[in-house]
Amino acid sequence: MTREVLMVVHTGRQAGRRIAHEAAAMFADAGIRLRVLSDEAPDLDANCYDRVVEPGPDAAKGVELVFVLGGDGTLLRAAEIARPARVPVLGVNMGRVGFLAEADSEHVADAVRAVVRRDYQVDERMTVNIVASYRGEVIARDWALNEASVEKSSRERILDVVVEVDGRPVSAFGCDGVLCATPTGSTAYAFSAGGPVIWPEVPALLVLPSNAHALFSRPLVVAWTSVVAVEIAADGHPAVLCCDGRRTVELPPGARVEVLAGDLPVGLVRLRPAAFTDRLTRKFSLPVQGWRGPLDD
Repeated sequence: MTREVLMVVHTGRQAGRRIAHEAAAMFADAGIRLRVLSDEAPDLDANCYDRVVEPGPDAAKGVELVFVLGGDGTLLRAAEIARPARVPVLGVNMGRVGFLAEADSEHVADAVRAVVRRDYQVDERMTVNIVASYRGEVIARDWALNEASVEKSSRERILDVVVEVDGRPVSAFGCDGVLCATPTGSTAYAFSAGGPVIWPEVPALLVLPSNAHALFSRPLVVAWTSVVAVEIAADGHPAVLCCDGRRTVELPPGARVEVLAGDLPVGLVRLRPAAFTDRLTRKFSLPVQGWRGPLDD
């Protein structure tokens, strides 16, 4: 049976285009067909791919995995395509931190060889489903791998909200916004906003107010089975719902956003068994000098 991989590339970077050509040659030598997206094909060498597909829910249908060359933004874009096809994503970092990526650009050959040998594992990462409503009518449905954020739409204004967990109000305050993140997203926008890091194995949701004007505005870690809601004051200002920093919806005053665990995860390819702690210290260059390790029996 012919194997096929979808390659998603940050074509705005020359290094990405060059490495895409190198990876494509290795896949071709191994007899693995390569498809690319139509909006990226013009920037790639025609010898890099066998098939061009339109971006969308069917783009990854039938492939073994989605091979990503870029930063976390490119990987999130690839996840939108991979998730409905239920195929995993393998990220090769071409950006700065690239926390979601499994390999760095200098190790792309190792990543390709692992795919060729089928020498990899897949971690299923929790997602969230998001429903926005206004006056009882649904105005948007979406999902996110990292986070959903409800943010003020105007810089000079304060967003007045009420945060609710499992049908009960927790607190009301003025703020810049409220984030609801997955454990995967705890190292992204939520981390930058001062939230805690949650290990991927922990089944939980993180609720994080941003610059809240309130005594009680600490991050909340709630059960993965919980439903988190953010209600915008009816007599306040409009807001914006943003999913993974990529898809936005305008929210009028009085709108309500509900966030709950998603029904479809995203698979991230792992090439080698490694503790999340090691990934954390490596990606963020955390100082661990002086560590001696556990005592031997």
